[in-house]
Amino acid sequence: MKHIFAIGLSIAGISCAGAFAENSASTDVDAAIRTTGKAYVRAFNACDTKALAGFWSPEAVYTDRVTGEQVVGREAIASQFDALFDSAKDLKLEVRVDSIQFVSPNVAIERGMARFLSPEAGPDEVDYSAVYVRRDGEWLLDRVTDDPEQIVQSHYEHLKDLEWMIGSWVDQDENTRIATDCNWTKNKNFITRSFTVSIDDQIDLSGMQFIGWDAAAKQIRSWTFDSDGGFSQGTWSKKENRWYVRKKGTTADGRQAAAVNIITYVDDDAFKLQSTQRTVAGELLPNIDEVLVVRR
Repeated sequence: MKHIFAIGLSIAGISCAGAFAENSASTDVDAAIRTTGKAYVRAFNACDTKALAGFWSPEAVYTDRVTGEQVVGREAIASQFDALFDSAKDLKLEVRVDSIQFVSPNVAIERGMARFLSPEAGPDEVDYSAVYVRRDGEWLLDRVTDDPEQIVQSHYEHLKDLEWMIGSWVDQDENTRIATDCNWTKNKNFITRSFTVSIDDQIDLSGMQFIGWDAAAKQIRSWTFDSDGGFSQGTWSKKENRWYVRKKGTTADGRQAAAVNIITYVDDDAFKLQSTQRTVAGELLPNIDEVLVVRR
């Protein structure tokens, strides 16, 4: 129930809101509302339960959208403040108001983010929506709801067999050097592979590949783009310690191309790569012999 207190925030937003709702609002009224808002934050950070409860209407309702639990009435809300300050010493509040929408001259809906700071834990942030009512010239909190924390979908379980690829790799001979850097994107939904092909120490080709889980097709896919303007898509399948990547794409000059790349896992610091069944515009090309790629 800690998030109930996110709301004192009304603060910066309400000063603007009040001025908007009453086009004739004076600078003095605007200043007074801002002062009230600052007082709420000071009261929270001073653990002043009585002062905080006074910012809520007598019939105010707080709803935890995740659990459905409600706290009803100013007295119950004051009890929640007491419990919070007993359990979380030195808790501080910061608020960011994102928007204020007026339903009527005396009712406003505020949306924003509250940030709780504690010396015992990292910052805790929660999005909220709050309904304010104006009574006897004062804006009071009447209905407050936490927005549920968004659960970020991750496809890591489908991609974790490729985790050994993360890092920097190199394949080179006397004249040619291919360097590849592999990284996870945020939430581990994709692996990125940036590559450069250098000949006699001059970069001849570079590009980027994205590897991810296709939830509709239920398989791993990749998308590759090179600096010459070519691109391709690939489907991945695994058999024992080998990955087979069946690629189809378009060359920079518009011809259709295809290949099957075979990636053979050796250990966490080495793999073998071979390209077979290569075609461009329907013409069969020679296979590229298997090479050893090592971690840098």
